[in-house]
Amino acid sequence: MAGTVRGQFPSRPAARLTGLTDRAGRVTDRFLPRAPAERVLDLTLGTVLLILTAPAVAVAALALGARHTPGGAWDRRPRTGLGGRVFELRTLRTRRLRLDLFSRLPHVVRGELSLVGPAPLAPGDPRAARPGARQWRQELRPGLTGLAQVRARSGMPWDDPALLDQHYAEHHGVVLDLAILAEAARAPLRTRLRRARRTKAHLSDADHRRPGYSTVE
Repeated sequence: MAGTVRGQFPSRPAARLTGLTDRAGRVTDRFLPRAPAERVLDLTLGTVLLILTAPAVAVAALALGARHTPGGAWDRRPRTGLGGRVFELRTLRTRRLRLDLFSRLPHVVRGELSLVGPAPLAPGDPRAARPGARQWRQELRPGLTGLAQVRARSGMPWDDPALLDQHYAEHHGVVLDLAILAEAARAPLRTRLRRARRTKAHLSDADHRRPGYSTVE
């Protein structure tokens, strides 16, 4: 597989994530081949997350069904997976608490998705036909999240999703997957903390003094 062009190499934060895998990845590969090791991570962590989130997903599905959401509680779309096989991706029609992503966990346990990987594409998507992309997209399972998803939020021009997906394909491994999962979990927490700080600052700036109050008093 051709390497990433030097002038198009992803940003330093993305490179730092992949840099963690150079030494640790070689140690891991001595004990488990890369693909089986990633599959073990998908099965173990995916099963635990599925058990923990299944009640919330079930309640949300019942609530959406009771509201007669247009199209039903579930969105069903064909996606291309490992080896070019097409499967039906089922996603809950809600963004609250990231339940849409958690609702895809059965696909991870079945092996149609991975916890970390490139975004699942529809059959015939032109992004899969780009030079060099056809081969590695055949060899990798699409994921719930990925390097492109956690870095593309920065909005920086060098964090192009296509380059990040290719970069992941060239460096993927268990260590990198864990780093991406940690970043994906931290991002919503950072967003909530920023909102809480802005709300606190707004409240502290408000004037709650009684009319006629004087600092001399």
